[in-house]
Amino acid sequence: MKRHIEKRLKYLYSGELLAVISFVILSVLLHHNYPDLKLYSLFSFWTAFLLLEFLLLQGSMYWYIKLKRFRNEKTYITPINVVNRLIILRKTNLLLIAIPLMAFIYDLLRLQSPLPVGGLFIALFIYLFAILEYINYFYTQLSYDNISDLRYLKQRKALKQASIKRDINRLLQNNVKKNL
Repeated sequence: MKRHIEKRLKYLYSGELLAVISFVILSVLLHHNYPDLKLYSLFSFWTAFLLLEFLLLQGSMYWYIKLKRFRNEKTYITPINVVNRLIILRKTNLLLIAIPLMAFIYDLLRLQSPLPVGGLFIALFIYLFAILEYINYFYTQLSYDNISDLRYLKQRKALKQASIKRDINRLLQNNVKKNL
């Protein structure tokens, strides 16, 4: 069982980190091979892209900390100081999610004609993907990539609570118990 948990945490950590690196490479390739998209000239692209990368880095660091703690202390409970940072990040991320919306408006007003519609659609897709990642990390698990997760869905007919949300709830419940 220990080996399975360690393997899963390593998979989650490395998968998020690989996504960060892959998206950078993909954006360079898109910009280089499809200059008509004008991706790099779109403020909305950069704000959405950086938001997504920031969220993926948070996920990668979260799983890395859990993996490291599991290896060193044989527990997968997230340290209190990390959970406190996650609470701050959850709020900060909400503010950051608003920035691409303003960037889209700015691009539409600035560019008017000819509008790089393809680039704007890619930026919008990245933005929506970033929002889904935020939900996946901080509220409801949206990614189900193993038998255990699929069994959970089938049995409960409901989505799982995100791991970060469980950690935050655990900390908040412990704080409430201490105050009673």
